Amino acid sequence: MARMPLTDRRRQLTEAAIRAMSRDGVSRTTTRSIAAEAGVSLSVFHYCFDSKQALLESVIETITGHYVTIVKAVILPRDTLRETVRAGFQAYWDHVVASPGEHMLTYELTQYALRQPGFEHLARRQYELYCEAYVELIEELRRTTPFELGVPVDVLARYLAAVTDGVTLNFLAVGDEKAAAGILDLIADHVAGLAREA
Repeated sequence: MARMPLTDRRRQLTEAAIRAMSRDGVSRTTTRSIAAEAGVSLSVFHYCFDSKQALLESVIETITGHYVTIVKAVILPRDTLRETVRAGFQAYWDHVVASPGEHMLTYELTQYALRQPGFEHLARRQYELYCEAYVELIEELRRTTPFELGVPVDVLARYLAAVTDGVTLNFLAVGDEKAAAGILDLIADHVAGLAREA
């Protein structure tokens, strides 16, 4: 097996964990199955992660990072702020539709962390990361399309995290893409209504 820097190996194992957990569920995914998914020995896994908590935290941070990267790639100035916001939500939404298992995994991780004594902080961290991601995206948007907000950035970030969470879970349960598109249009209208040109 080729030697790989620890950070790269951790990334490899985290991505393998995301694939395995998306496919099999959190409770049925073992360290052995993650190592097999990554094509490494169990000892390599234990060298990279000293606890299940450390692995789950890496999974949560990586998934959130995926979403931010996807949205950042499309946050380019458009004719209106509303169009830019809607494009960002569409990029996220295209990922939801293409990878529902990964999005189901986020809810499963939350429930797992809340039910496991000593893991509760991971659920809190997951939602803190969502809010941090929205703050980052709002600030990125303000750099490309200067505007002032009628509400504090952290309040808008928490609102958007809650709304995104709700519409995603609703879609995973109901499967109505048309209804989801209507909600995303409403969110874009609302965000644009809270902003004014700088």
